[in-house]
Amino acid sequence: MDDNNKCPKCGSALGEVVTTKSGKRLQRCSAGSWNEGKVEGCDYVKWLPFEPQALDEKCPKCGAPLMLNVTRFGKRMKKCSTNRWDPQTKTASGCDYIEWIKATTENLDEDCPKCGSKLVMVTTSAGKRFKKCSTNQWDRENKTATGCDYIEWQK
Repeated sequence: MDDNNKCPKCGSALGEVVTTKSGKRLQRCSAGSWNEGKVEGCDYVKWLPFEPQALDEKCPKCGAPLMLNVTRFGKRMKKCSTNRWDPQTKTASGCDYIEWIKATTENLDEDCPKCGSKLVMVTTSAGKRFKKCSTNQWDRENKTATGCDYIEWQK
């Protein structure tokens, strides 16, 4: 058996590659079991790196295909496929086009059950959706939420 497919904690085989709801991929130790958030046996988890995905879009700067990529902090971006990073020289080459993928907000014709203001549908950059009160905002200066706190996650 390949050492990449063995658990470094107990030596057992690693299980199948699993993709989480947020798109992250992982392998768990086969000697452990995960039931309702409780781990029995070995708790080792091997997180796999995100593989950039080709998109059916062209770079607006150079016309090359765009790629979907994720930073190590989970931020999603579209970037030009010709962009390269050389870790030895710490320099970039190729086209420098990057477009950060942000959440989108859509106005709804529904009233908030808490305060009566209108609701909005928010779609996160990872594709998760929730309804929230349109008065709910974030005060960057004071680092606090303001307005009504109603939120309803969609399945």
